[in-house]
Amino acid sequence: MTDSAIRTRGLTKCFGEVMAVNNLDLTIPAGQIYGFLGPNGSGKTTAIRMLCGLLRPSAGEAQVLGLEIPRDAERLRSEIGYMTQKFSLFEDLTVAENLRFMADVYTLPGKTRSRRIDEGTESYGLGRFLSQYAATLSGGQKQRLALAASMLHEPELLFLDEPTSAVDPENRRAFWEILFDLAAGGTTILVSTHYMDE
Repeated sequence: MTDSAIRTRGLTKCFGEVMAVNNLDLTIPAGQIYGFLGPNGSGKTTAIRMLCGLLRPSAGEAQVLGLEIPRDAERLRSEIGYMTQKFSLFEDLTVAENLRFMADVYTLPGKTRSRRIDEGTESYGLGRFLSQYAATLSGGQKQRLALAASMLHEPELLFLDEPTSAVDPENRRAFWEILFDLAAGGTTILVSTHYMDE
């Protein structure tokens, strides 16, 4: 497992009679961007939620960063970042308040917390929006905020569930440039999309 960030064998999830994920085998190398391509409704989100330890598989096995899922799901949460398809931060908080809240969720100590918020603000171009409520941000700005929040604790592995579905082509390109930089820095990224060009 040392060279693989994710490895699954026969991973399956059923919701009653509905087979959402059927016998999924994946081996995802560490330190790379791995694309998870498929149309809406093909089970990408369900698979990601199982790999994050948020859903219990119906069958099969999964190792993520060397941890057994779902057994080690609690330990895994501090090692991964997860950006959902729908904006999941607080729209009635400012950008700064959202980042401080997420730093508290990740239990970052004081100096680390301030440093990581400052770095995220700069890296993702959020400086001029810090006092703005998240509800008033554009799609691309919300996307950068969500990514900054999911990277505050410097995770080894980042899950992105259709992160560019609600943004314009220019913001999509800019977002991919950020992902390339993260991968170059050693972060493993699993990104789901239904855009063939991505």
